[in-house]
Amino acid sequence: MDYCWFFGQIGFVLFGLAIAAVLAVLIYMYLTTVSRPDLHRYDEEKFYLDPSTKKRIPFCSVFDSPSLDLSIVVPAYNESERLPAMLDEALEYLEMKYGADNSYEVIIVDDGSRDSTSETALRYAMKYGCKKVKVLTLIKNRGKGGAIRRGVLSSSGRSILFADGDGATTFEDYNKLDSVMNTCLTEGDKEVVVCGSRAHLEQEAIAERSMFRTFLMKGFHLCVWLLCVKGVKDTQCGFKLLSRPAAQRLFTSLHVERWAFDVELLYIAQSLGMRIEEVAVRWQEIEGSKLVPFWSWLQMGRDLLFIRLRYTLGLWKLSKSKGD
Repeated sequence: MDYCWFFGQIGFVLFGLAIAAVLAVLIYMYLTTVSRPDLHRYDEEKFYLDPSTKKRIPFCSVFDSPSLDLSIVVPAYNESERLPAMLDEALEYLEMKYGADNSYEVIIVDDGSRDSTSETALRYAMKYGCKKVKVLTLIKNRGKGGAIRRGVLSSSGRSILFADGDGATTFEDYNKLDSVMNTCLTEGDKEVVVCGSRAHLEQEAIAERSMFRTFLMKGFHLCVWLLCVKGVKDTQCGFKLLSRPAAQRLFTSLHVERWAFDVELLYIAQSLGMRIEEVAVRWQEIEGSKLVPFWSWLQMGRDLLFIRLRYTLGLWKLSKSKGD
């Protein structure tokens, strides 16, 4: 038997299969790529409810001049049970820091929930007033990134924080992010992203996780570094503070609306030369996560590859001009 010929044929077949796989991926990308981000909002999503008068009040736009010091955007999908603890902690802190000047707002974005998330949030709007607590109920589920985008685009603050509705991050640590933001702005930077980070907790987390979950986490971090974002240790922490000019550009450029949206957000920020800082925050695991370890990581890995390929191939484009 001619082994050289045999293995040569196997190699030829494998090479052909690899070419076919690459072509299939490229064809899939071309067929599924939408060149412009989805900024569409239904008419109902342009208003929030005043629960005391039952009147609908139009949201502001992130492109209007800021009228508040801080906007907090809280994405919430089926969070009627976990949301109250987060809001109690956040609003107690916000009332102490900003309440006297009425210079904050919390926008809770109900991402098409099937439970009583909106009703739970409206109780806080009734308690604190709808100028401080606003509920944006999306007509359909958009994904975490899509929910945050629509909340950010409706914000009035000079700075905009998005924070997960499970309350995993100690809200008081906003002080740390705000301090870094003020330093950056004082130094002349206008477009700034300050990321809360759990990187300092990694060794403790590894000790508590299974080997399989640790392998998935390490693999994801490697893919993020290789394909998209370098220099940020924790891209996925749901506690990020943005200057208003940064939010305007980032959330009108963002395409990915589900779990990997943070990575594209930071990829865009780095590509546009924005200043990115990372600040350690306190964080704890909260039961009830919507993240399914294997399938969610697999989806995010696919999204990372497509983010890089779509920008590299020019299917998605970034405007380098602030005026565009």
